[in-house]
Amino acid sequence: MILPSKHIRFSESLLGLGAFLVDILKKDAKTVDELWLKISKLNNSPKLPAYHSFDNVVLSLNYLFAIGVIDINVGDKIYLTKN
Repeated sequence: MILPSKHIRFSESLLGLGAFLVDILKKDAKTVDELWLKISKLNNSPKLPAYHSFDNVVLSLNYLFAIGVIDINVGDKIYLTKN
């Protein structure tokens, strides 16, 4: 589910996962593998109270790229845009 609704929590939605990914990327640029490793360790923890698969991470990254929040540089690192 992309957006939270009456029956899905914000943390379970792709929008919520995207917000969590943006928070991770605020520190420094990361590859998709590094982001997935971080998410897989935090799945179902108090910091990320939902389970997200690799597919969900990719879909959230696609969403963030489509709205112009992230970009990819030559070294395959994902970083936040300055907008």
